[in-house]
Amino acid sequence: MTSFLIIDDHPLFREALGNAVRSALPDAVIFEAMSIDEALHVLASEPGIELALLDLSLPDATGFSGFLRLRETYPRLPVAIVSSDEDQHIVREALSLGAAGYLPKSTSKRELTLSIERVLSGSISVPRNFVPSTGRGNAASVQALESRVRELTPQQLRVLDLIRRGYQNKQIAFELQLAESTVKAHVTEILRKLKLFSRNKAVIEISKIDLPVPKGRPGLKADRSKLQ
Repeated sequence: MTSFLIIDDHPLFREALGNAVRSALPDAVIFEAMSIDEALHVLASEPGIELALLDLSLPDATGFSGFLRLRETYPRLPVAIVSSDEDQHIVREALSLGAAGYLPKSTSKRELTLSIERVLSGSISVPRNFVPSTGRGNAASVQALESRVRELTPQQLRVLDLIRRGYQNKQIAFELQLAESTVKAHVTEILRKLKLFSRNKAVIEISKIDLPVPKGRPGLKADRSKLQ
């Protein structure tokens, strides 16, 4: 009997995913979570889960930060991303980070069922229109990003590290003992220096490199779930 974990904060889509899973495996055991914190709790109490289906847009995750938390804590757990974002770059990033598949929310129930079957068989499931990257220019773009990261101040690096880990502005302010307005100013300046246009894009791009976080960063001040 196969156990699944569906991580999505929309009840209707959790139900749709559950139906797709049961179409592939009628006897499947399905667990549900509405956030990464809740998913980690379920995984800790249910060690037999064999596949997680993850929505990237969650209350406690930004970009791939939730996916990376799952992979860091449970590196052997296959995680397939289910998302409404079908941008080719996002799909490539998901696969490069080790996603077991990328399932667009726009697909039909039958297509979702077939995608889940492919993932369970050990294959990587991707959208029909997906075009694999040629890999050209990747090294140069990573090198350019690393160069721009070196322009950040130590405090900006700390803020960027917490953004990468999925913290929101009020959580970053609490963690670093700053005013929330100061955090917002740091985020704006970080995006400007990195030549990026959104917080999500920053999470995606920073996942490509080892972020040099300054020594002396304060430890966690509180459970983030209490700050939501």
